[in-house]
Amino acid sequence: MLDALTEVELFVNAFVSVYILAILAYILTTWVQLPYSLRAAQRFLSDVCEPYLRFWRRVSPLRTGAIDLTPMIAVFALIIFDRIFVAVVERLH
Repeated sequence: MLDALTEVELFVNAFVSVYILAILAYILTTWVQLPYSLRAAQRFLSDVCEPYLRFWRRVSPLRTGAIDLTPMIAVFALIIFDRIFVAVVERLH
């Protein structure tokens, strides 16, 4: 049976993975005009991802014209957070 720390580690890892997929889906949906039936999904992705991306847009100087590199920074930050969190939890075992 898994202990509580391992369960938290698995939850954080799953959350980070799903959030990265949501960011990638949001980016892809902003590039194309979606049919009306899928716009609710696009609004949901915007509501979920945009606050986190807006934070990185304010912090990052990498927004140059039409190319916005802040989602890449945001994804890297999530991956780094996940790795640091796993390392800390593993040290607590």
